[in-house]
Amino acid sequence: MTDSAGTPAEPDDSAHRAAGDGSGTGGGRRGGGRGEQPGKGLRGLRGPSRPGRRGEPGKPGKEGKQSRRRGLRWGALGVSLLVLLVSSVGWWLYRRLEGNITTDLTAVEELERYDRERPLPAPHGARNILLIGSDSRAGPENGKYGRDKGVQHSDTTILLHIAGDRRSVTAVSVPRDLMVGVPSCRTAQGTRSAARHAQFNRAFAIGGAACTIRTVERLTGVRIDHHMVVDFHGFTNMVDAVGGVTVCLPTAIDDRDARLELGAGRQTLDGEQALGYVRVRKSLGNGSDTERMDRQQQFLGALFDKVQSNGVLLNPARLYPVLDAATRSLTTDPGLASLKDLFDLARSLRGVPTDRVQFLTVPRRSHPGDPNRDVLAQPAASRLFERLRKDAPVRVVPSETTTSASGDTERDTLTGSRNPSATPTFPGTSATAAGCG
Repeated sequence: MTDSAGTPAEPDDSAHRAAGDGSGTGGGRRGGGRGEQPGKGLRGLRGPSRPGRRGEPGKPGKEGKQSRRRGLRWGALGVSLLVLLVSSVGWWLYRRLEGNITTDLTAVEELERYDRERPLPAPHGARNILLIGSDSRAGPENGKYGRDKGVQHSDTTILLHIAGDRRSVTAVSVPRDLMVGVPSCRTAQGTRSAARHAQFNRAFAIGGAACTIRTVERLTGVRIDHHMVVDFHGFTNMVDAVGGVTVCLPTAIDDRDARLELGAGRQTLDGEQALGYVRVRKSLGNGSDTERMDRQQQFLGALFDKVQSNGVLLNPARLYPVLDAATRSLTTDPGLASLKDLFDLARSLRGVPTDRVQFLTVPRRSHPGDPNRDVLAQPAASRLFERLRKDAPVRVVPSETTTSASGDTERDTLTGSRNPSATPTFPGTSATAAGCG
């Protein structure tokens, strides 16, 4: 309404009150006098607008904040479940691998019985591990390699000396035809055998790993810290797990007994081929066990190089099959019967340069009364064993480079001059030379 002068009158409080309860002047219309928009007066009473209220553009409202919080909670829950799943799978795989390993408690009990007569441990933290390849035909996997006659021999035995500084490894093959003193041992039937002078591989047939370890310790004076036994099937699985091993063959091989037919030159062998290659004897060279051991050493050098490569150790997809095959293949003492122990051993070998992984055979010569048997070649054998006992360096060079087949520790075999302080040198090879360039 207007006053007498025609100008708009100030709004009367009573009018607003009337509008609020529907009474008073103005015809009962809400919102005040003429010309005002409905509700305008009420908005004025609400005060200034506050940021972040629902409906204002560009500002998250209450519902938006709650939705974001719910999203964060679900995301955290999802990550937690993923971590739990990965941890569970990792733990399951760990337990599975560890459960694959067979622990040889019988050997431990037998060795404890004779602990007082055993050699002292190696100094400087060096470790000596006896690797035994069994020719057992027991079980369906090994049965295809021949009939099980109830007796197993050590087809291959290697004394693995890991230097205390972990910068070199020396693998010494013990010929199975070497004539040695085998002590009285406990047999599988629980009886005790008589001490005897016999072929080295008879020790395993008589009393298993414990008898072999005691025979090696008496022969060398080197204390064996751990042992591993692997059979034919386990060997083939390990080779297949690394994707095969490449070797160079000077001549073609066709051996029906070993089930092996290969051409000359560069060849990548799968597990079955590799087993035939390291066991073949009659159809290669002069058919001697000496040449067979040389091939075994060269193959193991190539296998070491393959496993040590980044393509295996740093690739989980390739590493797991190797660990699975290795653990299913092994029978060990309790000191190596866990995945952690085996991993620590493998990790300690990763830093060893390939050219410092050396292979040689115990110095020996033909037996005077039987050319098919061997005896230790002295004094070279005793000098080699002394170096291993003291964790002292051993130098290995190709056979054609040395001036003596038995090794000369007082003569520099590369120059031929006498040098009492020279590192003992023996014929052999290294993992580098074992490769196929």
